[in-house]
Amino acid sequence: MSEANEANMRNGADAGEDGGQMGAKPSVAAGLPNDGMSTPVEELRPDMNFSNPRCVMKIASERLSIVRYVFLVQIEDGIATAPQRASLEYADAVLIGWPEEDGEGVVDVDDEQFETVRRHMELMEEYIAKFTAFERAGDVDDMTDTLIRITEHVAEVRRLYQPDFPLPTFAEIRRVVQDEWDEDMGKIDPKDGSPTAEEIERERDDQDREAQQGERA
Repeated sequence: MSEANEANMRNGADAGEDGGQMGAKPSVAAGLPNDGMSTPVEELRPDMNFSNPRCVMKIASERLSIVRYVFLVQIEDGIATAPQRASLEYADAVLIGWPEEDGEGVVDVDDEQFETVRRHMELMEEYIAKFTAFERAGDVDDMTDTLIRITEHVAEVRRLYQPDFPLPTFAEIRRVVQDEWDEDMGKIDPKDGSPTAEEIERERDDQDREAQQGERA
């Protein structure tokens, strides 16, 4: 975390929605990265009530939607690979039916949970910065992996605010998409030969990711 973000986090912990009482709910805006810009995030988004911690949900969904669209534009001219399809479908699964702040099943989070939300938002922004760099370099493979990471953090935000909504893991979606891909490509039995090193590595990553998400659930 940068020094600027650490300062923002500290300020947010001291200044709540009532204008500065100790122990009050931190301002959502205080935990959001500002990328070194001098314009406060509140002025950039006057449509949002940053004193309401639930507004983080809207920010998270908007950020993922933008990244997903950028990724789609990058791959739409060719035949998407199985990992590319899976990353898109994972983002779709997390975004589907995204609730309003006062929507059904949306709950308030306590202070500890809100700190977890803010950490996921920070990590999401860090991965978005990496995604942007990969986009400039035309590195679609790394964009694919980074979209998955961004989606994972957005999924955790949704899970905290809407705990009863069933969210799939990436590993689950990847297995379904891989089967569809094999069928589309006419590979009825793609495992006749030995798996490639890339296939082994991706399978291991999927298993590790599923195990981590199972521990958090």
